[in-house]
Amino acid sequence: MTLDKLSVGESGVISAVGGEGPLRCRLLDMGLIPRTRVTLQKVAPMGDPIEIRVRGYELTLRIEDAKKIEVAPEVKG
Repeated sequence: MTLDKLSVGESGVISAVGGEGPLRCRLLDMGLIPRTRVTLQKVAPMGDPIEIRVRGYELTLRIEDAKKIEVAPEVKG
């Protein structure tokens, strides 16, 4: 599934970062790299943008960019 499909409070682990050129490089530079845990913190009232917690800080992303980031649900246990 993609990052935009997480529910508020739900966590996942990034499995792939899509996009092309400068956008993909920007996402990677912000710490969105494979095997990194992310948690959806907030969703704006109109649904865009979303706020995630990654590597100890909050990051706001547009839904269009979040759709390019594949995540696997976090396994409890």
